[in-house]
Amino acid sequence: MKTLSILFCLALTAFCAYASEPAAEGPLTHPDSTNWESLFAPDLSNAIKPEGVWTVENGELTASKDEAIWSEKDYENFILDLEFKNAEETNSGVIVYCSDIKDWIPNAVEIQIADDHAKKWAESPKSWQCGAIFGHLPASKSMVKKPGEWNRFTIRCVGKHIDVALNGEHVVSMNMDDYTSAKTNPDGSEIPAWLSKPKNSLPTKGKVGFQGKHAGAPIWFRNIKIKELK
Repeated sequence: MKTLSILFCLALTAFCAYASEPAAEGPLTHPDSTNWESLFAPDLSNAIKPEGVWTVENGELTASKDEAIWSEKDYENFILDLEFKNAEETNSGVIVYCSDIKDWIPNAVEIQIADDHAKKWAESPKSWQCGAIFGHLPASKSMVKKPGEWNRFTIRCVGKHIDVALNGEHVVSMNMDDYTSAKTNPDGSEIPAWLSKPKNSLPTKGKVGFQGKHAGAPIWFRNIKIKELK
């Protein structure tokens, strides 16, 4: 009888722990984020950023150089919802789980933004195209609009699971635990050398960031909202 009681308590504890975890299942859709918290204050007073690079005008965030902007706060288990607009040949990204902003490339996960309509990106590896987990997992299809048009991004991060929706399509589902090598992906494709840490080794809590004006092509962001999952 005592053994059964112990087993019941253990099972109940495990169930409660499981039930308290945020759900990561199900197709990702764009939420109604109207009442969500804005990631950045209108004056960027709560952002970590280089001086004189990032500006906001008419609610649109953009950069004059290839330097990132970061949330002051570290986030885990959240949904990020935003819009972005490319120029011709834009190459940018949304960065999550960053544990080192001074050396962010190997110490974070980047969801790629790119102008797939440009020959440069249309002919690049699929994991370098818009919506991909950069260098690791391609989007299921190219959904990015032409330069000058606004796109919708929703990114859900729950533990090692990252999901991405782009313009109404759920284009990525990644389990970081599947990425145990810094050289090759599970499908055998090569990982860029600068992504020098296996994704399964990275922490699942960190800063959220945005890449700036990379390779001379600008990027614009707006309506950047975040909801923490309990």
